[in-house]
Amino acid sequence: MTFVAIMSLGCTRFLDLVPDSQLTLEMIFTMKEDAWNALAKVYSYMPHDEIMDDSSWLLGDEFMSPEYEQLEKRFPPMKIMRGDQNASDPQLGYWQGSGGAPHLYSAIRTANIFIEKINEVTDMSQKEIAEWKAQAKFLKAYYHFLLLRSYGPIIISDKAVSADAVGDDMYQKRSKVDDCFDYIVRTINEAIPDLKPVSSATEVGQVNQVVAKSIKARILLYRASPFYSGNRDYYEDFLDFDGKPYFAVYDQPEDTRRKWKDALDAIDTAIVACRKVGVAMYEYEKPVFVYDRGDVDTVPNRMKTLYDLRMILCDPWNKELIWGLSNVTADSRIFSNYTNIAIPPRFAEDLSPHYGYSDCELSVSYHMIETYYTKNGLLPSEDKTFRWASRHNIVEIPAKEFPEYDAEYRGYLQPGAQTIYYYLNREPRFYANLGITGGYWRTHEVRYPTDFLADGVAGGRYHDRTNNYLYTGIGVQKFTHPQTKEGHWMRVVMFPYPLIRLADLYLMKAEAMNEYLDAPNQEVWDAVNIIRTRAGIPTVEAAWGGQNAKAEAFNKHINKEGMRQIIKQERAVELAFEGLRFWDLLRWKDAVAELSKPVIGWMAKKTTVETFFVQEVKQTRRFSFRDCLTPIHVDELNRNSNLKQNPGW
Repeated sequence: MTFVAIMSLGCTRFLDLVPDSQLTLEMIFTMKEDAWNALAKVYSYMPHDEIMDDSSWLLGDEFMSPEYEQLEKRFPPMKIMRGDQNASDPQLGYWQGSGGAPHLYSAIRTANIFIEKINEVTDMSQKEIAEWKAQAKFLKAYYHFLLLRSYGPIIISDKAVSADAVGDDMYQKRSKVDDCFDYIVRTINEAIPDLKPVSSATEVGQVNQVVAKSIKARILLYRASPFYSGNRDYYEDFLDFDGKPYFAVYDQPEDTRRKWKDALDAIDTAIVACRKVGVAMYEYEKPVFVYDRGDVDTVPNRMKTLYDLRMILCDPWNKELIWGLSNVTADSRIFSNYTNIAIPPRFAEDLSPHYGYSDCELSVSYHMIETYYTKNGLLPSEDKTFRWASRHNIVEIPAKEFPEYDAEYRGYLQPGAQTIYYYLNREPRFYANLGITGGYWRTHEVRYPTDFLADGVAGGRYHDRTNNYLYTGIGVQKFTHPQTKEGHWMRVVMFPYPLIRLADLYLMKAEAMNEYLDAPNQEVWDAVNIIRTRAGIPTVEAAWGGQNAKAEAFNKHINKEGMRQIIKQERAVELAFEGLRFWDLLRWKDAVAELSKPVIGWMAKKTTVETFFVQEVKQTRRFSFRDCLTPIHVDELNRNSNLKQNPGW
């Protein structure tokens, strides 16, 4: 029997499900418990992006794994980046459930059954029935959106298909992209009035009005974006059976402007809804860890900013999180396992003398070093004060005895350690998010001084498991809760992986308004400045309008194209590693250019800083035009002659 288990993680309760396959069209809900189990079944199809083998978060150019055949098989999304997608067994095939993806049309069918049958429950009030039905209706729309995001034109499945359906009722056609967006938004609008304004402490992860309004805003942002709107150069010849283009390739400027205005209005509505229920930018409000207390006494403002940034994701159900993946799998394959480092035995008490919990098989690309700003809030190549030509030079971090250590590096970098200039004078998010040689990694309840050279002990190499090291020489500690313990993956501190948080909404607002207006104004800058102020860097105006900006970057923010570049960069930094970059590149039509570049990293098997800090190609990438849309499985095409395959497949 299907049932819901409530699993306690810390002080929070998460919705979880042990599903079965017994939910059929013939099932009749008679009691509230049956309906609750069925609603949980609808939720159970949410993609488990926290699981490395199946995660769409590995799409893009942020992550890298060792070049071993067994790891290639375990991380199928990376095969897409290498040009190894195929139509006979699609990776992340949400249409039919292949390559690590859930079967989202089964999810939609389950939601439709729920919506049709819940009225038969006898021990629920009409208000409860309406609210649960609204959750299922939203999820149905959301699953349609996930399909649309991957496939472009999809089949709209608004009603459960009966077992005796024939002809076009059984074998349906794909709808045009704009019609799909309209259906999704309309369905969410129908759901919103019956949803709760906010979820209680025992309902975290379930859909409420704030979630629905925020996701609706994201969907409308996608609808307005160049890939999905007016994409004539990609899909002018991608036609339906009537000879009409699936994509809105003939959008006029006023059509595009209207779409950006719709997105902007939805974003503003979502932000207002967030404020009403207390959703706000995250601030760390708990005691700092004992190993940082001395630094807090010395540089309190810097350490406050560092903690605000370091704990955004891993502080469970914090006030910035609008919607999180509540049924995070208790499994060794989660991001928190594959990105965390092991530390040597006896470094601190109660640590296992083996690699234990931290598999350390997922590193990040050199590209991520390039992504983050300097302390002046500019890209290193745009900052007059940054020694761009010397960025790879070996340097020694000042010792504690020197005043410049307290002034610039305390809490970020190890006094007296060797590193490269590129790691100095960077913004706080650089030190909060990344794991670098010469820095610190806060994990296993200790602050570990990291050294990722081949003869160093950081990154797991000390236990001689050749796969368990940072293949690029660069790590990400954004997923590591500092209190996660060594010894076994079950000692990880669990937290919901973000589906949308408030910072994303503000950056969406900046983007939509910048595209809607003829030129950016103060309101556009302010939306980005909310993010930059929390990050401890100068405002947009102070950075690009100030004395530190090089001539070619000066006043970049005052024109539409320059501000567009700034917003793209800010999203890449603030939302790094959170599963959004690939879809951002796709909707901006930047994916083919950016994702066909090779993945670069340091020579992580070298034992000196002079030989370690040398760039090498870690993996070639062959992401092409055809990879922008996932292929429909050939079996689906054989079953349904009314389907057309995506271009290039």
